[in-house]
Amino acid sequence: MPTESRLRVAQALHSVFGQGSRIPDSWDADLSSEDAIFGRALLGLCLRRWGRIQAFIQPKLTDASRGLPLGSQVSLAIGFAQLAWLSGVSDHAAVNEAVQLAGDRALGFPPHKGLVNALLRAGAKDREQVRAALDALPASLDRTPFAERVLKDALAPHHQEAHLEELWTRLQEPARPAFRIVKEGPLPEGLEPDVELPGAFKLAPGSDFPRQWLSLGAGMVQDRSSQRLMTFLWDKPVKRIADLCAAPGGKTTSLALRWPDAELFAVEQHPRRARRLEENLHLRSIKTQLVIEEAATWLQRTRTTFDLILLDAPCTGSGTLRKHPELVWLGDDLDLKSLEKTQRTLLNAAIASLAPGGLLIFSVCSWLPEECQLLKDSLLTQDSNVELCPVWAMGPGERLTSAFSLDPILWDGEGFQAFALTKSEMAV
Repeated sequence: MPTESRLRVAQALHSVFGQGSRIPDSWDADLSSEDAIFGRALLGLCLRRWGRIQAFIQPKLTDASRGLPLGSQVSLAIGFAQLAWLSGVSDHAAVNEAVQLAGDRALGFPPHKGLVNALLRAGAKDREQVRAALDALPASLDRTPFAERVLKDALAPHHQEAHLEELWTRLQEPARPAFRIVKEGPLPEGLEPDVELPGAFKLAPGSDFPRQWLSLGAGMVQDRSSQRLMTFLWDKPVKRIADLCAAPGGKTTSLALRWPDAELFAVEQHPRRARRLEENLHLRSIKTQLVIEEAATWLQRTRTTFDLILLDAPCTGSGTLRKHPELVWLGDDLDLKSLEKTQRTLLNAAIASLAPGGLLIFSVCSWLPEECQLLKDSLLTQDSNVELCPVWAMGPGERLTSAFSLDPILWDGEGFQAFALTKSEMAV
């Protein structure tokens, strides 16, 4: 029987390519540390090289026009990914466990068990040749129209269209975690300051992931871009804060640490995400009022005004392709129009609940202009009570700006866009 980590990888691939579903962050939560590391590496390779692996297989089939059932594609992808790029895995383990997956009625396709065995055994005879052949195939095979569009939209604001392949290569590297201190105390071994981002920390090469430190609530994982977003400058009094769409709680934690005396509301619509939010905030000893309700509905119902509102809106997640490579294959089916409608509804409700002179931060982990820049432009032509508010210094010595946009080539972090608004003091 295949190891649990390989079974989990096969299940994840079926959820993406068979069901069109995102892979939950908890997919490997109960695996041992060693199995989880192996599983993440294998799943990442299968997702990031899926197009090339399938193209590599096609000429080896007797009748390529018939195609392969998903179970066979998954088994072969898992096998060839190990043979080509995971040199620490033995030939026997790479081949035999993939063949066993092929024989599984739920995850494989038993009639192709012999085919999977023959193709992988042939590949195991010269693993270097397999790797060279796969690496020689065009990188574009691993990109969908959605991915092509994301790359172009990420590069366009900085006039870097010529760097498309460079950006794509970077996005194929596994995301590196960044950390933030929540409670004062000794740092775990291996954490070192991020020289580009004050207050942020990273793991030194070869260091163990600080699970115990995180489990005690002394620190948290937070992407560099999220941490950079939260460096906005604001010196007006803040007595009441609303963090909308707050799960999993990283930005809520940052707000609470910065304004510990403010009344803070963390709003999350989805019960499962709300539970995770509550658990994270409790672990970190962050005091908030948790609201499990759709944010726009809650704002309209409470009729309360806030001095600061953070709206990290639902979006395509196109800026997180490095962390979530499955989005490359799911993005073409995303309903962008529906997301834009949701974003606009949330933004209008947030503006209505913003106190005069207050600050509203709207952000998305996306590079698509429809989800931020175009939404902002449309809003400013329709609402005369709000105006842009410069709160970010995007570079040393640069003037403050109301638009948050990171250089995708020079900055190592997720793709984020944001803008800051304030409401006129005369607004009723």
